[in-house]
Amino acid sequence: MKKPALPHIKICGLRTEDDVSHVIEAGARWMGFVHFEKSPRHVSLEEAEQLIAHAKSQSPHVETVVLLVNPTAEDAVKIADQIGVDHIQLHGQETNDTIRAIRAKRPTGEIWKALPISTQDDLKQTSDFPAADRFLFDAKPPKDADRPGGWGHSFDWTLLADFKSDRPWLLAGGLTPENVAEAVRISGAQAVDVSSGVEKEKGVKDADLISTFVSNAQS
Repeated sequence: MKKPALPHIKICGLRTEDDVSHVIEAGARWMGFVHFEKSPRHVSLEEAEQLIAHAKSQSPHVETVVLLVNPTAEDAVKIADQIGVDHIQLHGQETNDTIRAIRAKRPTGEIWKALPISTQDDLKQTSDFPAADRFLFDAKPPKDADRPGGWGHSFDWTLLADFKSDRPWLLAGGLTPENVAEAVRISGAQAVDVSSGVEKEKGVKDADLISTFVSNAQS
């Protein structure tokens, strides 16, 4: 029997060159940079540009992703081009029209759409975004939350066990080195995303946690 492919891994919310180096050393496929001021993991455009340049100088293979919340298509393209990022992740209430407009202005790289999940019906949202290249399924934020993600909350992974999609997706929300192997087994995820789960304190990544997360996810 053919062995299932190891899941791809994204480490998000990086803020320092050391973070970038740790992700490369651990062997993750993607590294994410949050440009959203309400997030404890926010980086300025200048910081993101420097970190992405550092990543590219260290490894030609790692892919970079910028997380934006409710940007206009024009702003999304301007930001992505300025910082030299590979892919754009939209984590707000963006519409398919916004994704189409970004694609028209920026034909290279992927456009990801994050979707909040708590029930089976929430997965039907994928049909509302035919222009998206990839989805990220995250837990719904708490009521009255001031940001759409990064809370460290998980949702019922069994909702994804029999889910069929015409596009690739990542499992996010509440993943840690301790639970990621079980999350992959239950959900069948071929890619996972983590941020707070590899931090020693809010917004501060830990090299050992990053390494252990990647190892456990692919065990």
